[in-house]
Amino acid sequence: MPIRVLGCSGSIAAGSRTTAFLLDDDILIDAGTGVGDLTLDELARIDHILVSHSHLDHVLAIGLLADSVIRRRTAQGRPPIHVYALQPTLAALRTHLFNGVIWPDFTALPDRTNPVLRFVPFTVGDRLALGGRTIEVLPAAHTVPAVGFAVWPRPQAEGAAWIFTGDTGPNPALWERLRGLEVGCLVIETAFRDDEAELAARSAHLHPARLRQELAQLAAPAEVCITHVKPGEVETVMAEIAAQGNGHRIRALKAGDEIRLNGGE
Repeated sequence: MPIRVLGCSGSIAAGSRTTAFLLDDDILIDAGTGVGDLTLDELARIDHILVSHSHLDHVLAIGLLADSVIRRRTAQGRPPIHVYALQPTLAALRTHLFNGVIWPDFTALPDRTNPVLRFVPFTVGDRLALGGRTIEVLPAAHTVPAVGFAVWPRPQAEGAAWIFTGDTGPNPALWERLRGLEVGCLVIETAFRDDEAELAARSAHLHPARLRQELAQLAAPAEVCITHVKPGEVETVMAEIAAQGNGHRIRALKAGDEIRLNGGE
C-alpha cells in the first residue's frame, strides 16, 4: 500500500505544503495544501477523508476538493465523499467553514439527499474498515480535540502499522497504545526548535528535546519520519534531533515522498 506525502510542513512557502497523506488513491489523511498538487482525475478518485483535527492547515482543502469534483461525481452518480472526524471537529467544520459565509455547505450540495460530502463521526479507539484496509483512531493531545491514526494494509489490524501521531504534545496515552502494536513506520511531528520549547508547550506541539523523551517510550527502535516542521527550519530541527541520539532511524519527510507498507494488494 503506497502512502504519498502530499504535504508535511507546518505552514506554507515555496516547496512547502501543509499536512496531507494519500493512501492508495482513494483515502486522504488530513487535507492541507498538499492536496492541491493532485490532478483533477486524482481528486475525483478520493472517496474518504480522515481528519485529525480542525486546524486550518489540516482541513482547508476539503471544501476546495468538493468544489472541484462535485460536477464529475454528480454526473457519474458517485456516492458522497465521507469525511470522518471527532464530533467536535465536524461541528467546527460546520460552524466555521461550511457555513455559507467562509465556504458553501457541501454537505447539502448539490442537494441534501445526494451531497458531495457526508460527515461521519468517530471516537478514539474506533477501527474503520475501508476497502480492505484497517484504520484505528489513536489519541492525540493538542489545543483542540485531536487524534492520530494507525493504518494496516489489510482487513485485520495485525502486522506492521503506519502510525501518524497528528499534531500532539506529550501524549502518554499514545505510547501506551503503541506498546501493543508493531510499528512499521512512525510519522511524528516536531513543529519547533528547542529554543522555542515554551511556545511548543503552549501550542501543544513537540520540539527535539521533548521528541526524544516521547520516542524513549517506544518498545523497540523504529523508522521515524519527522513532519510539521516550519518552513526554513528543517535543517535546524533535524540537527538538534540528530545531536541527541536515540537509536531510531530518523529522517525528515518532504512533499513527494512515498512510504510503502507491505501486505496490501
